[in-house]
This record gives sequence, structure tokens and C-alpha cells, in this order.
Amino acid sequence: MTAGVDGVDHAVDVLIVGSGGGGMTAALTAHACGLDALVIEKSSYFGGSTALSGGGIWVPGAPAQRREGYAPEPEGVVVYLQKITDGLVSEARIRRYVESAPRMLEFLEKLSGWFEFVWKPGYADYYPELPGGSELGSTINVPPIDLRTLGVDEQRLLKPLALAPKGIWLGPKELRTFYRIRQSWAGKGVLLKLIWRMVKARVFNERIAAIGQSLAARLRLAMRERGIPLWLDAPMVELLTDADGSVTGALVEREGGRQRIGARRGVILASGGFDHDLAWRKELLPVLDQDWSFGNPAATGDGIRAGQKAGAATELLDEAWWFPAIQWPDGRMQFMLNERMMPAQFIVNGEGKRFVNEAAPYMDFGHAMIDGQKSGVAHIPCWLITDHRSWNRYVIAGHLPIPKIPGAPVPTGRRVPAAWLESGVVKAATNWDDMATKIGVPAHQLSETARRFNELARKGHDDDFNRGDSVYDNYYGDPTLPNPNLYPLGDPPYYAFRIVLGDLGTSGGLRTDEHARVLRADGTVVRGLYAVGNTAAPVMGRSYAGAGATIGPAMTFGFVAAKHVARQAVNSPRR
Repeated sequence: MTAGVDGVDHAVDVLIVGSGGGGMTAALTAHACGLDALVIEKSSYFGGSTALSGGGIWVPGAPAQRREGYAPEPEGVVVYLQKITDGLVSEARIRRYVESAPRMLEFLEKLSGWFEFVWKPGYADYYPELPGGSELGSTINVPPIDLRTLGVDEQRLLKPLALAPKGIWLGPKELRTFYRIRQSWAGKGVLLKLIWRMVKARVFNERIAAIGQSLAARLRLAMRERGIPLWLDAPMVELLTDADGSVTGALVEREGGRQRIGARRGVILASGGFDHDLAWRKELLPVLDQDWSFGNPAATGDGIRAGQKAGAATELLDEAWWFPAIQWPDGRMQFMLNERMMPAQFIVNGEGKRFVNEAAPYMDFGHAMIDGQKSGVAHIPCWLITDHRSWNRYVIAGHLPIPKIPGAPVPTGRRVPAAWLESGVVKAATNWDDMATKIGVPAHQLSETARRFNELARKGHDDDFNRGDSVYDNYYGDPTLPNPNLYPLGDPPYYAFRIVLGDLGTSGGLRTDEHARVLRADGTVVRGLYAVGNTAAPVMGRSYAGAGATIGPAMTFGFVAAKHVARQAVNSPRR
């Protein structure tokens, strides 16, 4: 829609569309630069996919790292990102990210006491063996927070679809230890902490939240501290442009009507991807069968479409932040992460064959499923197969390998829950022929796969897929074994878990430059328009540098975009 800023219903310097990590960071930055900022949110809840996430922020050289005496060499990080993005991302964008991400966290720490960032050393980059990759990793987290500090906004924070029982939360450095509940006293200690937290929550009515919930809450608290307005239930209908195509604001639905919001300095799109527009996604990637996304339920591509209508080019729209997952019969999605690093398990396709290093980074695993499915062999779903010993030794699909506790909020005990078996998501069998029948693969091939895997496991090296060679593979493995990721499957019963192609959200989006400005197909800038987070094409290309490689760029380029808007405001007259 063509319009000038005159004649609008409301005018600000910067209009930010979306209230996730990227949008709220952009608003805080713009406000700190002296600009009048407004955040609008389509849904009734703030936080976006950030609030649903693990809350990690991938920032090499973060202040939290430097405080502990560790500082990855920036040039090495640039080389690392250039390698994993394989020429799909400009050097200018990569360098801007590497330079600006630590500054973004430093800015937030100085801005408000709500921001506390801690480093999670030991959670390696996803390719630590590559030049510039780090075995210590660069994942930054925030501590847990009591959501009562949000006051009225507590009910407006987007909640995960599957809420943990009251008092059940884990700090940034506790999850790995907890997964070792049978291997270490420290793991048992975390279990005792969880029991104590449940008691405290009931006695004192604490409402502690960790990971993405804590990060989104802290961003909102800092916004409120500065009086930055957030309009919920205010979806953008379309962008406003002037005669030369510059973006001057947006048409917004609010309180039963439509308002024209003028943006004197620019519009920053931070509205996420199109996670739940299944028709659009299947058009771009036909092997995608169902909506298996963990992303924000409100993410249906509004910002990307609005940008396209304003002349923007797009990149990598067939891509997503893939994450193999279990889907339960009620539709609930559950991550498959630590299970793929367990020693005594292997994953097979429709031919009953292994096809990937099971412990590989989730993006790589997702790509292997997609490529395999395109070959004509069923890889979506595939099946993780393990044994009864592992069931009683490792955390699998949320089951704790401890004696049965009646009324426990999560599955416990030695038996696989009957409901799991009845659902068809989990299969049990006493021999390989029976298992092959149940999961629909050739019996001789499954038996051969099991034989070969056990042979390699006894030898201690996965000659076929090199599972366990990377420090990343080892993170959730069993440290009591010579190879934390390899051990033979033992006696039956055997169990098979159905794995589908989940994702954390789409990752393709509007083409942007190193300032987060939106670009046309010819490389020219759509004036007044910026895009960050999953609304923009990823600085990670088709890869994933390490835990937090979605939120890190979203927040960083939110910071970069707002800084650029502020510089332009100084150097040019008001529009």
C-alpha cells in the first residue's frame, strides 16, 4: 500500500514486527539510541519461538566467556562460519555477526540488571574439528527466573505446548549431568534438586522458568523498565510504502479496526518464519509430510510475504532448523537429542539400514532424512532401535531409569509404558525378525545391521559412520565407556522409537545485507526495511554452528538493524 507518514493513525521512529528475541533486542537497542520504538505482536502472547526454545545464544567472544578467560579468535570464527556455510553467505554478513554478537551481549548487560549471561563450557560447537571450531563451545545462557517478576505479563508469555510439572526446571549446566543419573552421583544429585524444587514450588508458590522462557521474560522486563510499548493482538496486514518503494510503516489490525502506523526511520521485521504454513512448506519441499514444527504457532510467514510484496528477494525457503523428533498420538512433539548419542542404539531407514552418524548435529541428521527420502527409500519416519539394558540405564523420551515411582510426573520404572506401545510410536520385540515386521523393514537386513553394529561397537570404532569421533558426539554419551557413543546391543526385548522430521522453525527468508537491510533480487536495498531472525535468510546458510545458532543471529541482527537505523537518523532528514 502506498502512503506517506502523513495521515497515519500513529507514528514512531522504528516499528518492530514480532516480539521474539530479535524483535525485543532491536527495540531495546533503538530505544537506547534515542529512537521512539514500538513492538507489535500478531498473537496474544509475546516471546515468539525464543520463548519455546532452549534459550541458548551462540556468541563466540561473549563477555561471559571472557570473564572466564576464554576468547575464541574472531578470525578463526569467521573461517569456521565460511566453511560450514559453503559460500551461501556473504563474508560481510559473517564478519558483521562475529564482530557484533559479543557487543550485543555487552550492550544488554550494561543496559539492565535483568540481563545475566552465563557460559556453558564444554558444549562444543557442532563441528569442533574444523578450523576455527571450538571444543569448549560458545553457547551462552541466562539463569532461571521466577515468572512472578513479570506481574500481569506472566500470563502473556508464550508457553511451551508441553509444560513441565511445577518446580521441574534445569539450569544451563545441569541437563548433561542429569542425563547421567545412572552413571554418576552428580546426576543423582540433580534428581534430588528437582524433588526439592517441586516441594518449594508447592510450598512457596514459586514459578521458576529456565531456558527460553527465562530469556524472553528478561527481555520483556527490560523493555518494560524503559517504557517501550508492546502491542499484543496486533497483526501486520501489509507494509506501507511511498512512491519510490521505500517502506514508511505498516497497516496493523488492532482493537477491531485497522491502524496505519508510520515509521519515520524504518520497519524491522522480526516476525519469524512460516513454520506452520504447511501448504507453502510442502510446495517448497514435497517430502515434508506433516506439520512437525516446534516453532511459534503464530509463525505463518506474514513478514516474509509482506517483504516479498515490497519487492524483496528470498533465499533458502526450502530450509528449516531441522530437529529429529518423536510425535505422540496427541500431536505433542518431543525432541530426539541425547537418545541419538546413547551408545547402544542405531537408527535405520525403510530398508533396515543405518544411513547416518546417529549422533550427528540435528541439522545434518535432518538433511540425511530428506536426502534419503528423495532417493525413494523411506527415511521419514526412521526408527531408533535400542535394548532393555539401555532402557534401564539412560534417559529415553523423558523416561527416567529409576525404580517405579507411583504418581511421578514423568515415566519411571523398568517397563515401557503400555500407552507408548499401544500408540504405535514405540515397538517392542524379542527378536530381529519380529522387530522387522513391526517396523516394516526387511528382516534379513535388520538382522545384518544389528550384527554389523555390534561388531563395530565391540571393536570400539564406528568404521561406517564415525560415530563418537567428534567431541560433539560425546557430549550426551556415556563417559564410563571407552567410546561414549558405542556399546553393543545386548539381550532382548528390543525397542524401536519412531522418528519424524521435526524442526525448530523455518530458516529461509528475505535476503538481507550485513546491516540487516532487506534486498531486492538485483541487490538494491528496499529502503526503510530490515529483517532479522527467521524472517531473514540465515547467516548460518544450510548449517548450524552450535547450540544457540538461531537465537544468537536473531538477537545480533536485531541489534545491528537498530544501530543502523539510528545512524541513518543522524545522517538524514526525517521522512
